[in-house]
Amino acid sequence: MLCAAPTVLIGIANAPEALRRNARRGVRVLTAGAPPAAATIERVEHELGWEITQVYGLTETAPFVTVCEPLARHAELPLAERARIKARQGVELVTSGELLVVDERGAEVPHDGATVGEIVVRGNVVMEGYYNDPEATERAFMGGYFHTGDAAVVHPDGYAEIRDRIKDVIISGGENISSVEVEGVLLRHAAIVEVAVVGMPDEKWGEAPHAFVVRAQGAELTEDALRAFARENLAHFKVPKRVHFVDELPKTATGKIQKYVLRGRRTSIAAQ
Repeated sequence: MLCAAPTVLIGIANAPEALRRNARRGVRVLTAGAPPAAATIERVEHELGWEITQVYGLTETAPFVTVCEPLARHAELPLAERARIKARQGVELVTSGELLVVDERGAEVPHDGATVGEIVVRGNVVMEGYYNDPEATERAFMGGYFHTGDAAVVHPDGYAEIRDRIKDVIISGGENISSVEVEGVLLRHAAIVEVAVVGMPDEKWGEAPHAFVVRAQGAELTEDALRAFARENLAHFKVPKRVHFVDELPKTATGKIQKYVLRGRRTSIAAQ
């Protein structure tokens, strides 16, 4: 059994072939901390023969509220389709409490896999409040549920899927763009190890997606080539306006990408 954040799985998936070949088979993996890309799940399961299950939660929910529970019918699906399902956050844990995805009025969104709302939770694993901060606590618990700040959809099978952190949704020309969706597509490119997509100010569109990309060692990949790949797999307005190649992405101690740091580099990027 291995517990690993998606960034660890990315490192394993991109390890030298000789190391991957000698890895122990049959390892069961729990991953959490950020939405994993379907491409990463597919690669680890195919090349290493590992079994990945995603769980979801926050510090305030001590720590998990959902599990992407594998169902018998999933085993009959092609690996790529199973990986897309495993990239969802899943269904509520019976021991943790109640989870809903709601709109701005607090009404549950339809289970159509398209209508975006915010994940809210309540139950025995949810904190009582923020220490010595009653105002923040009141904001977080509007309507009696803890508001996670995660934007998500619910599929017809009841499985929730995060589309982005609400604060990370990119609004370009009036269209909402999920950075998680764009990142998932770009990670399918064989020359990419890691990627983070953030919104940057744009004179024409108000905001436009920019991609920060870590290339695989020795890989040759240009901005034009990656944008062409994105245009083949995404609606054109979702294609990153600029691609910035970096040696590494800023992360927290637990492996979460610090997108606010990337957004803070806008002055130096504009100069480039």
